[in-house]
Amino acid sequence: METEVVVVHAERAPMEGVTNPGPHQIYKNPQVSVEKRILQKLDPDEIRVQMLYAGICGTDVHLAERIPETGYIRSSAPAEIPSEGRVIGHEGVGRILETGANVRHLHAGAIVTFESIIVCHYCDVCRKGHFNQCRNAKLLGLEKDGIFGTTVDIVAMLAHDVTDLVKNDQDLQSAACVEPAGVAYVACQNTQVKGGDSVVIFGAGPIGLYAAMFSKLIFGASSVHIVEPLPFRQQFARQWCDYVYTPEEFFTAPPPGVDVVIEASGFLDNVNKVFRQINANGRIAFLARSGMPLTLDAMDHMITNAIQIIGSRGHLCGAFTDILRLYKEGKVPLGEIVTTVLNGPAELANFMQHPDKIFSENCKVLVRFD
Repeated sequence: METEVVVVHAERAPMEGVTNPGPHQIYKNPQVSVEKRILQKLDPDEIRVQMLYAGICGTDVHLAERIPETGYIRSSAPAEIPSEGRVIGHEGVGRILETGANVRHLHAGAIVTFESIIVCHYCDVCRKGHFNQCRNAKLLGLEKDGIFGTTVDIVAMLAHDVTDLVKNDQDLQSAACVEPAGVAYVACQNTQVKGGDSVVIFGAGPIGLYAAMFSKLIFGASSVHIVEPLPFRQQFARQWCDYVYTPEEFFTAPPPGVDVVIEASGFLDNVNKVFRQINANGRIAFLARSGMPLTLDAMDHMITNAIQIIGSRGHLCGAFTDILRLYKEGKVPLGEIVTTVLNGPAELANFMQHPDKIFSENCKVLVRFD
């Protein structure tokens, strides 16, 4: 079977003198193209899926974006770009066309949405139930070919059957957004957001907005503050939070007594600047990757007030199940963060050539494949 996919190619040129370089120090001069490929015989543990919608993540954009000064890709997330290129994309929903011989829990015709972390189930971390931190994890669309294509083969363990939830196109778009929603949900769990908390979120992209939405609607925060430099995203965020600031406004007069900070922008110095406003027993989660170091100059404040810092990755360990139930009961409007819908691989590939437009004029961008 022939499929049309969106692929990123890049030169492999590790930076000299860098020990254990990340992808942003290995791959340079990325190029995005639309290619036709032939799908081979289906693996016994995979499903063949006709894609309906897929979402553009900031990681997808940064994987295909070069740093002007160096030519290296911007993304520091784990990635492997082989010589034939990497099919990108890891958020979406589709209809199963065929199931592999070992797949028993899914059937052709079912509509499914996808996790994006392929875990081993055998390492010591998996055996403790901490699947988001699997030592042998492979990331869909980064370390294994992803879902930006008309028809794709996907490991069946990633799929969640949402057939019963999908009644209309709005439901399909919402199902395409469960993966980033799961990342935000886990961040709220990791920071133990609870009733009465004051929550500050840096970055009003999709994950930042979902973190705001869940903090208020599900976890009961008393106030949610979003810090975002882009005017479009500032305005768009107002419906899901109590206060919106530019960085300049926020750091001129930050709110006192912050209980939770969720850093979803990648500008890590934000946390250092707000650190002294963090309350006793405050919690901080880092979500966005930038490859930049973190500097803290208020360690006495941290020690005295027992402030916790955590890295938060992933959407496993029940987040999908919770979010799908919440959506079914009308508790979380997942699809309302969608601002643009593209049509087909060519339009998607062209759109990814303009990262400034993606971030400055949009929140969540979807592409329709059917």
